[in-house]
Amino acid sequence: MSGGSVEVSVVLPAYNEEATIENTVETTLDTLASFLPSDSFEVIVAEDGCDDRTPEIADRMAEQDSRVRHFHSDERLGRGGALNHAFEAAHGETLVYFDTDLATDMSHLEELVESVRSGDYAFATGSRWMPENVADRPAKRDLASRGFNGLTRLFLRSDLRDHQCGFKAFDRTALFDVLSNVEDKHWFWDTELLVRAQRKGYRIKEFSVDWTPKGDTKVDLVRDVFGMGSQIGRCWWEFSVEPRITRRVSMAVGVLMTVVAVLLMGKYLPMESVLTQMSKANPVLVGIAALVYIVSWPLRGVRYKDILEELGFTETTQFLTGAIFISQTGNLVFPARAGDAVRAYVVKARRGIPYPSGFASLAIERVFDLLTITVLAGTVLLGLTVTGQAADIVQAITGAEQREAARTAVFVAAGVGGAAIAAVGVIVASARSDRNFVREVVTKVSSDSYADYVASLIERFTGDVQTVASDKEAFVRVGASSLAIWSLDVLTAILVLIAFPGVSLDPVTLVAVGFFAVSVGNLAKVLPLSPGGVGLYEAAFTVFVAGLTSISWPVALGAAILDHAVKNIVTLIGGVASMFSLNVSLTQAVEEGSEMSVESETPSSLDD
Repeated sequence: MSGGSVEVSVVLPAYNEEATIENTVETTLDTLASFLPSDSFEVIVAEDGCDDRTPEIADRMAEQDSRVRHFHSDERLGRGGALNHAFEAAHGETLVYFDTDLATDMSHLEELVESVRSGDYAFATGSRWMPENVADRPAKRDLASRGFNGLTRLFLRSDLRDHQCGFKAFDRTALFDVLSNVEDKHWFWDTELLVRAQRKGYRIKEFSVDWTPKGDTKVDLVRDVFGMGSQIGRCWWEFSVEPRITRRVSMAVGVLMTVVAVLLMGKYLPMESVLTQMSKANPVLVGIAALVYIVSWPLRGVRYKDILEELGFTETTQFLTGAIFISQTGNLVFPARAGDAVRAYVVKARRGIPYPSGFASLAIERVFDLLTITVLAGTVLLGLTVTGQAADIVQAITGAEQREAARTAVFVAAGVGGAAIAAVGVIVASARSDRNFVREVVTKVSSDSYADYVASLIERFTGDVQTVASDKEAFVRVGASSLAIWSLDVLTAILVLIAFPGVSLDPVTLVAVGFFAVSVGNLAKVLPLSPGGVGLYEAAFTVFVAGLTSISWPVALGAAILDHAVKNIVTLIGGVASMFSLNVSLTQAVEEGSEMSVESETPSSLDD
């Protein structure tokens, strides 16, 4: 059929519907023909990666009737994804979809179509929860539906009663205006679409329909309801919280959190004792720690140079080290990790490297930081378990009578370590191969939208690694430099820790605890609550050192403060010197870099 005469396009999302699809299509054609000219509509079977005879049946029907079209996908797109794909190819100005089980009485189809086709409404949806006609549903589905719709109305301020009824019509222009912002591709697609349409001011008709449940629902009442609940949270954050988090608010909250943390530390922690312990620290060892940390900075420049060369840009290690110094100084001075965007500005303003390449290189660097931490953590856990050191450490903390509990905790930790190393192996294998191992593994566990979202995030990691992994030598160099950088970071902390009198741990325990304390401290800094993560790093470091060893809380806190101070002082000195050397204004760099970062997302900083 020519698309020029089609006014109404009905899309039937289908997944393994071989038993019902033919009857559904025929019923749809007959119903549409009862109130529309026979050449003014089309029926599209949006077949979503079926593994039964649905594609074969749909192909046959399309050959026999020009009003029927079939769109096939080799992989699961999710209900929302399949609908998006079909709507884009539809010819009509009025777009319709309903569930293929025909749970909604087809006598309502004319009202649905004409509500939009007439121009009175931009969206129309059937409802099973109108006061005059509440659908009779099985108890478990009734409770889940009432709860979900209630939460949607409460948190997303929707005026509708039933967001998930699979019986909807849309004006084509209005649909695509709203659809451009809809993120979900599975069951939450309907709800997000209707909520966003309301927020844009479109008129929506919700009318009562006769609805009869047909067979078992394809919604997993635990997995999908939980996933849809998390999507409500995502939309609530986007609509109600995110718009209020301006730069001024972020800075104010960051400063306030820092002040409150300092006041609480002064009230509830033995700060006099902490300061006394810090004054006793061996200045020679602290000085050596600072020198060790300084050595790590040229390595950062070398690593960044290797990454940029893979993107097609060649720069000197000296310049790139300076750019990193400036960006990390920005993170120390401004809250919310505003300095992350500074580096992209510096390399663009001083060397002409495009912003997208600058942000991409930063993302790659962060991914290697995360991979390095994960591998080292897993290796330390496994190593301590194999050598028996882990059991001794846990037993020393819990007491001799808890030997069995200690052994259990150690084996669990070893399992986590092995899983972490295996996860990194899958990511690297995917980056080095044409096969998508990440999605294969995730989809074996679950195929819902939340799992798909997780897989997409990991795929972004994989894509960043792949940029470097395509060159084996470059991959090895970047991996080795990342390992060296983090090893020097840990060594700095260890030297500061042993500079305090009375700290006497065996080397294996010292290295293990030092690594975990630094790792957890840096992960805590991901939260954008204070400039440079001041307070967050110290708290995480202290809890880990004091909790896993016999070192007292005042000594652990003193070591955490001194360790972070040494690293921050080195960073500030290097940053100020680099700003003078490269003639860069930090304030201007933060402002211009942050504007560009809105268009190019980068992972959170883990650097000190």
